[in-house]
Amino acid sequence: MKKIALILAATACLSATHAAPKEEKIDTLRTYELQNVEVLSTRAGRKTPVAYTTMDKQQIKKLNHGHDIPFLLSLTPGVTTTSDAGNGIGYTSIKVRGTDPSRINITANGIPINDAESSQVFFVNMGDFMSSVKDVQIQRGVGTSTNGSAAFGATINMQTDAPSLTPFITLSTAAGSYGTHKESLLFGSGLLADHWSFNGRLSNIGSNGYIDRASTNLNSYFLQGAYTGTNTMVKLLTFNGTEKTYMAWDYATKEQMEKFGRRYNPCGEYTDVDGKTKYYSNQTDNYHQQNYQLIWNQLLGGGFNFNIGLHYTAGFGYYEQYKAGAALADYGFTGTTLFSDIIRRKNLSNDFYGAVYAVNYKRGRWDASVGGAINRYSGRHFGNVISVVKAPVENYPDTEYYRNKAEKSERSFYGKVNVDLWRGLSAYVDLQYRHIDYRIQDPNDNYSAAAKEGWLYDEHYDFFNPKAGLFYQFNPNHMAYASFAISHREPTRNDFEGNPTPKPKAERMTDWELGYKYQSERLSAAINLYHMDYKDQFVLTGEINAIGEMIHRNVGSSYREGIELQAAWKPLDWFKWDANASFSKNRAKDWTVKSDNGKALSFGTTHLSFSPDVIFNNIFTFSYKGIEAGLQSQYIGKQYMTNDDNENLTLDDYCVTNLDLSYTFKLKSVKSITVGATVYNLFSKKYFTNGYASAGYNDEGKESWTWAAYSPQAPINFLAHLSITL
Repeated sequence: MKKIALILAATACLSATHAAPKEEKIDTLRTYELQNVEVLSTRAGRKTPVAYTTMDKQQIKKLNHGHDIPFLLSLTPGVTTTSDAGNGIGYTSIKVRGTDPSRINITANGIPINDAESSQVFFVNMGDFMSSVKDVQIQRGVGTSTNGSAAFGATINMQTDAPSLTPFITLSTAAGSYGTHKESLLFGSGLLADHWSFNGRLSNIGSNGYIDRASTNLNSYFLQGAYTGTNTMVKLLTFNGTEKTYMAWDYATKEQMEKFGRRYNPCGEYTDVDGKTKYYSNQTDNYHQQNYQLIWNQLLGGGFNFNIGLHYTAGFGYYEQYKAGAALADYGFTGTTLFSDIIRRKNLSNDFYGAVYAVNYKRGRWDASVGGAINRYSGRHFGNVISVVKAPVENYPDTEYYRNKAEKSERSFYGKVNVDLWRGLSAYVDLQYRHIDYRIQDPNDNYSAAAKEGWLYDEHYDFFNPKAGLFYQFNPNHMAYASFAISHREPTRNDFEGNPTPKPKAERMTDWELGYKYQSERLSAAINLYHMDYKDQFVLTGEINAIGEMIHRNVGSSYREGIELQAAWKPLDWFKWDANASFSKNRAKDWTVKSDNGKALSFGTTHLSFSPDVIFNNIFTFSYKGIEAGLQSQYIGKQYMTNDDNENLTLDDYCVTNLDLSYTFKLKSVKSITVGATVYNLFSKKYFTNGYASAGYNDEGKESWTWAAYSPQAPINFLAHLSITL
């Protein structure tokens, strides 16, 4: 049915275009206008009163030598990143304003990318996707209404490449430290018969990782076919990612690193029959994700346009683990009290499909959009014991020990308008309604002797998210804005794991923003003040669950507030200085824990975990006759790993500097050649970007024990890169 729906929609779209009168040859400006239709309704414009940063194709290209998406965005305001493998490839994540990845809305062409159950985007499934991205906008705070999961710290809106009007072939390659390599082939047909165009990409990225055995192998492609008329663009896109990564997410304690070195990886470790320490060779995560998008953009005249996007994402994968000393009864081997080493696989198969739509109007004083989304998700979870290493048991191998499913559907609708009121003053109103139905058979993935029937959780949520603001343009150089927004967000699957009491609550956030911008030919500057007040915010406790994922917990009252500064100065044609800084205060108002004896202990107002108070980015760029040099530095302040202000469980502040050198030139039969090298962590700083931690307290609130594991990042390392465009 899904494929039939896509075919029928495509036929209808193309029939509509063929029924039109003969059209003139399409020009670049018209194609650009049509390409923007699909993101107009969800992106911030010049007069939208929100804090945002947009990176264009050229800015992305300068950084895109193999690292994952979070690291390409790491120098934008308020951003922190981490990498399990330690070198920016494989399992990586991004936080904005201290908000963890499950609370960041991410779309591609206005279509949701977040996993419907975890609300995260696993960038490891999107290897080299940024090579096919035209630009990306990061909105901080609630931002504008968009499609998919709610934005509780940021929205990342990616727009893929426009259909190419001229033919091209680009070969990009990179190689460097820790066996890292990247090969990417991009191609475009140019405009064929005045209307048709095709472009695509094939990529492979691999690395051994800085952490022991933290290898990564990513294969991906992007293919797009487009029909462009005078007022119509229809695009069919498909992109995929396959990944195989050796686990590195267990991290290591400082004691282990002192004994075995900073690169020590405890994943897959076991003791053989001779008492020797060994590591299981297939302790890997494996996943295939396939995406389809059919997008129809239409200019209607009279200031109106619309877009409709149909999408379907299929995913299947598993991770395989060696589990030492497992109780066999926990895996369905009944009638035994034996313990044994086992090898298990935890599998996930899912489908996500739906439609997004928007009608936009822009003329005179008015700029308005009406749109929404209808999406549905179905996920199947099942686990198998594929080997029992030591104990003799029956019903083996490949014994299934759990199977459950989940379903989630969402309907959302928004209307937004920006109207000029008087001499540079405009008002913005944005109203959104979201309805979510979420059913989970069992979030715990445990063996049960009884067959699972029905739904353990059958939840329904209705959210109204209003936003409003004012924008004032004093003159061509000076502008200011203020906004107010409310957002709500439903719990994720992990929040229900363990059947917590009380049941997880939906979150609510009120976001106030106040900003000023200055723009001139040589200098631009901006200041933004924000206060995000939360009710029942889910925050990271610092602990992990049974499968190694971070645990969240509702906090009654909490807030994040701060000031963000940005500036770009170009005093000379060959020199530019960019800088941004975030100074914030992230607090839980009444954090409570239980003592070792179960007594409730109140710690009062405390720092929220993994939320640095200071972030500073600095970029010097030198350009002269094809030669470009960039010196990039990032400072991240101290982060608490738990929410109880335990000074023994922190990530120390750090400053990391990267140096990028490149030279671009042309040959007679070659459009451009770029050759260069990037040195990461130039001064070889030893630092941690993530970790797990927990602590115990006696009835008087004094620490009784602590435990922590850390994610070390690579010292000085490099990547050499080459790009040739024909």
